[in-house]
Amino acid sequence: MFFDELALSDEVLDALWDMHFDECTPVQEKTIPVILERHDVISCAQTGTGKTAAYILPLLTNLAFDNHDPDKLNAIIMAPTRELAQQIDQQMEGFGFYVPFSSVAIYGGKDNGAWGNQVAGLQRGADIVIATPGRLLSQMNIYDVDFSGVKYFILDEADRMLDMGFYDDIMTIVRKLPKDRQTLLFSATMPPKIRQLAKTILRNPVEVQIAVSRPPETIKQMHQYVDESKKVEAVLATLERLRVTGDGGQESSLKKVIVFAGKKQRVKELTRTLRSLQIDARAMHSDLEQNERDQVMLDFRNGKVGVLVATDVVARGIDVTDVPLVINYDVPHDPEDYVHRIGRTARAENSGEAMTLISPDDVHYWKRIERFLGVTGDGPRVTGGESATRSGKGYSGGSRHSSRNRGGHPHKSKGPNRGGHRRAAKPQS
Repeated sequence: MFFDELALSDEVLDALWDMHFDECTPVQEKTIPVILERHDVISCAQTGTGKTAAYILPLLTNLAFDNHDPDKLNAIIMAPTRELAQQIDQQMEGFGFYVPFSSVAIYGGKDNGAWGNQVAGLQRGADIVIATPGRLLSQMNIYDVDFSGVKYFILDEADRMLDMGFYDDIMTIVRKLPKDRQTLLFSATMPPKIRQLAKTILRNPVEVQIAVSRPPETIKQMHQYVDESKKVEAVLATLERLRVTGDGGQESSLKKVIVFAGKKQRVKELTRTLRSLQIDARAMHSDLEQNERDQVMLDFRNGKVGVLVATDVVARGIDVTDVPLVINYDVPHDPEDYVHRIGRTARAENSGEAMTLISPDDVHYWKRIERFLGVTGDGPRVTGGESATRSGKGYSGGSRHSSRNRGGHPHKSKGPNRGGHRRAAKPQS
């Protein structure tokens, strides 16, 4: 389905056209019409399927057509981490380029200027607030924040927020919101605690289930059975194989490799070990101050960090398009976490590799992953099945094919009805 087949506002379609977003991903196709009809929604869709656009686009359209108070907060988007809040804020700037709505991102950090901007946005009634639960609650505890105009409440990566212990914070915020609102809950997984949260804060929700996609074929998946004591040696061998011989026979430096470990203590220990072996490694875990995490990620994106050793906080909400290799130092316990991890490579139509190191204690979890992937046997590598979504593209919207290829601007003919015909005829296949 194309975006201009949906009842989105012309301003939103203009922004999509400029960004060369044309075709919906499955979660967008199934979710956007339901949100436009003002239903509460619970959507199970993993990172990388385009879920951010799935709620931002109808939110901007609904704001354009409803009777909201322009001097009050109208929508709140909750996200578990600063990184995801920043990413949503960036997407909001693009998708909302032509709409007259203001937004403010509320998240932690030691930037006093940012705090002042956040306070000003809340006090002046930004139309859309994008916030982490803890930071928004801190603002509420200090200042009198008026939530009486909130008509839309969106929880993104709700499972991750509950894993991080934000349930009480979320419920404190919910109790301040008007009961007459539209609530949207997006989660990569649907455990009982998410079901209970949905039952508590949603009203007769429409449920949208998008099957967890298999890793794209562009990822070369490999695994190696190895004793725990030999894992560092296996990491070094994998990194060495990645090095490409340059001019004059000199080896190139490693760039943008991610190594995932299960616990932050493992991340710290492995980082120290790699650095002692002259590997340019940096750690990413929850004990770091936010400004330290920001600097590590900035250096990683800029190619100044060779190897990023991280917990699963990096697996969701951070989009670095040119990661050539992911190493699972520890096997993730959940197959969906495996998909999230290795999905950090082969993004934006690139190819990539993923190596998983399996100790005797990891075999049980690896067998679960193999069953999920539909792979059996003890061969040296596994391959991902056909992707159920376009998550391998690495974009928040649909496939990036210009609407110009379909007969020029698709929706310049504007009519009074939101659902009117706005595009040239779909090309025949």
